[in-house]
Amino acid sequence: MLTQLLLLGLVLPVFCVPQVSGANYLVAAAWYAGWHAKDFPLSKVSWSKYTHMTYAFAETTANVKAFNISASDQEMLQQFSSMARKNGVKSLISIGGWTGSRFFSDNVATAQNRTVFVKSVVDLVAKYNLDGIDFDWEYPANQGIGWNTITANDTANFLAFLQELRKDIRGKTLILSAAVATTPFIDSNGKPSSDVSGFGKVLDFIAIMVYDIWGSWSPTVGPNSPLDDTCAIPARREGSAVSAVKQWNAAGIPLKQLVLGVASYGHSFRVRKADAFKSGSSTTLASYPPFNATNQPAGDSWDDSSGVDAHGTPLPAGGNIDFWGLIEQGYLNSDGTPKHGIAYTFDSCSKTPYVYNPKTEVMVSFDDTRSYSAKGAFIKSKGLRGFAMWEAGGDSNDILLDSVRRSGGF
Repeated sequence: MLTQLLLLGLVLPVFCVPQVSGANYLVAAAWYAGWHAKDFPLSKVSWSKYTHMTYAFAETTANVKAFNISASDQEMLQQFSSMARKNGVKSLISIGGWTGSRFFSDNVATAQNRTVFVKSVVDLVAKYNLDGIDFDWEYPANQGIGWNTITANDTANFLAFLQELRKDIRGKTLILSAAVATTPFIDSNGKPSSDVSGFGKVLDFIAIMVYDIWGSWSPTVGPNSPLDDTCAIPARREGSAVSAVKQWNAAGIPLKQLVLGVASYGHSFRVRKADAFKSGSSTTLASYPPFNATNQPAGDSWDDSSGVDAHGTPLPAGGNIDFWGLIEQGYLNSDGTPKHGIAYTFDSCSKTPYVYNPKTEVMVSFDDTRSYSAKGAFIKSKGLRGFAMWEAGGDSNDILLDSVRRSGGF
């Protein structure tokens, strides 16, 4: 990959990456979803437990000079940056997201567009008095939601854009991060890049989104956010923290620049009682049972409701249940422990829990204090930069947040 970039003339001089408080500062971050502000106002954020907070989302548009923030309460963004600054927390805004990455490829496709896009980004930061940008491009050179513009040169163009942003008088002082998939960016050959070290020279840190690994699109139930998959059979190795960190590190990103993305929600599945438990057991849940894909259970009040997408394709309910939703819906007690009458199993391979309500035949793969503690210990043992939670409002009384901070040494 590096040789290809050299031939294309896209590798620019190495730039210094700004540091918040030393080369090895720990990142305790979360995304704040502006559209959930009514239920989770800024006043409920435990600011003292975070180093960075990222506002979601500024969506890309066909106009390289403009972003769309209408879905995330644009008026609150100014309050967000002000409150973060007041609490000594670095404020970022996330550009892109699942529905907002549609025009990323176009916006960085040409030298002219990249120059304009750099100005658009630094103007956005200045307008809202932010400290930086989180780039959540889902995904360069690889289709995400289904109608993104993509090209084979997305990754090279993205790097060239970031290098130009770092040369900008305002851009060189910003905190820059990227939220990424469990495998390195796709190269021009359609495969994960073997060398993404150039991104480590222009980004402060990279948050690996180790969630949505298994869900309603999968062939069976599986862990939403597995810590490990090396102990699973090949057919069940869809990605994990262990394999993702290994791949990004091997491709040139130092461990101290990798942040582990963690989830404060789970995915629900309709599973027959006959399939829900391990063979011969009436208490231990199966980790990968079949489920009824035509009868998706609804999640909590924050879940995406059924409807149609932007192209008119019918969509079922998302089936997402936040940690507070698991408590609200009777799967867990207020302290996060399983409720009486709810089957609970902690999968020893993925290091994630499952709960099952035999009355409704709904199974949920999610994260609890035990899995968050394991992830915190992993962050500490591997020397990673820290964690980033999607999303801050999904927790309940900081049960998950406190667990990862405690085991991660924060």
